[in-house]
Amino acid sequence: MFRNTMPRYEVLSEEAMATLDKGWRRLMTEIGVEFMDDRALELFRKAGQRVEGNTVFLDPDFVLEQVAKAPGEFDIQARNPANNVHIGGDSMAFGAVYGPPFVRQGDVRRDATMDDFRNFTKLAQSYSVLDSAGGVICEPNDTPLDSRHLDMTYALQTLTDKIYMGNVVSGVNAADTIAMSSILFGSREAIEKTPASISLINCNSPLRWDDRMLEAQFEYSAAGQPVVLTPFILMGAMSPVTIPAALVQQIVEALSGIALSQLIRPGTPVVFGSFLSNIDMQSGSPTFGTPESGLGLLCTGQIARHFGLPFRTGGGLTSSQVADAQAGYEALMTLMPTFLAGANWVMHSAGWLEGGLVAGYEKFIVDIELLQMLQHEFTPLEIDEASMAFDAHQEVGHGGHFLGAMHTMERFRTCFYRPLLSSSENYERWMRNGGNDANDRATVEYQKTLEAYEQPAIDDAVREELEDYVIRRRAELGD
Repeated sequence: MFRNTMPRYEVLSEEAMATLDKGWRRLMTEIGVEFMDDRALELFRKAGQRVEGNTVFLDPDFVLEQVAKAPGEFDIQARNPANNVHIGGDSMAFGAVYGPPFVRQGDVRRDATMDDFRNFTKLAQSYSVLDSAGGVICEPNDTPLDSRHLDMTYALQTLTDKIYMGNVVSGVNAADTIAMSSILFGSREAIEKTPASISLINCNSPLRWDDRMLEAQFEYSAAGQPVVLTPFILMGAMSPVTIPAALVQQIVEALSGIALSQLIRPGTPVVFGSFLSNIDMQSGSPTFGTPESGLGLLCTGQIARHFGLPFRTGGGLTSSQVADAQAGYEALMTLMPTFLAGANWVMHSAGWLEGGLVAGYEKFIVDIELLQMLQHEFTPLEIDEASMAFDAHQEVGHGGHFLGAMHTMERFRTCFYRPLLSSSENYERWMRNGGNDANDRATVEYQKTLEAYEQPAIDDAVREELEDYVIRRRAELGD
């Protein structure tokens, strides 16, 4: 897990923060938030909030009281304790892409399969810059809809020994994830003491929490498992077109969801979520890696810190259909402000293509390269007497070179970042070696990584209990 101790890049003045504060309080009080679940409405009603139909008109001070109950930092346990993750503070944790129904493998774009899901899980296990394979890395369309969450959770639990995300399609699916986590870690009490999964609860922006997401939220929060309460905002479509208006709406949606989790179980861990970008106002298509989304990301970090909450945002986002130059620069346009803001939980860190419709094998490797480079760049520079290399100057003298100096020979293997994909060969040598571009090298890299993959050991009795649970539940679901 990476610790980002660099200073945070903050763009909002005190006056701007005060104006946003007035804005979210007014929106929450006068417009309110819809909750499409009777249990949620009843909890708010009992807490003294005004409820009309499915709309809750929230008192901002009440919401802040609930938010204050949430921990500012928390831990998530992994099957391998060396891969435990801390969420909050200086910690940044990274998970792979989440949710695409399609995959791209070279020139082929096709429906995702369970084999693809397993392959991406193995890749996530293989690269140390990723702390998690994520959850729905891709949607395996060759498995039954009602039971595929069982296969996905089993793959995440057995093919990796890192933390994983819970399924949120329904309350039933969430309950299955909790039950399987209880098996993997010994008991429900064990995962309530230290959470074993983290789950994405998306707001149906603008200003509505739908029934399926709320069903899953109730299950996870009741079990003490952290949820990432995330407004899904594309400016111009799911929010007003201006960045300040989108930020105000984002605050209302995130804080209202966080307040509900605290009503379900006071002190349960939460993450202030953000998925903020914009649309192309000519076509209506979502766009990613834009300056507006980067600015919104930086603002989100400052806002979340203001409320004392860990936050989620960022990733290697792009609108490109393939792992080309556009995919690279748009991903960097999202990942760089992610690091500058110090996001605590970063989804979609590897593999995102085509606005999230596609999980790409080559793009996965390109993003791994970006993550490795950025983690290297955001590691503080250590300066001491030895690093200034006075002895090397004594050895080389004036007008010489340092290629063979003792200082260089002792450090050349570790002094610089070693690229995973980038080529520094001259043109003639590059042509002699096949003239392969970055996509070609990414293909070779992921294939080599899959061939070298070694499944982490798991206790046989635990594996059998998980398999029995999956078989039994699949039969109960009619699959």
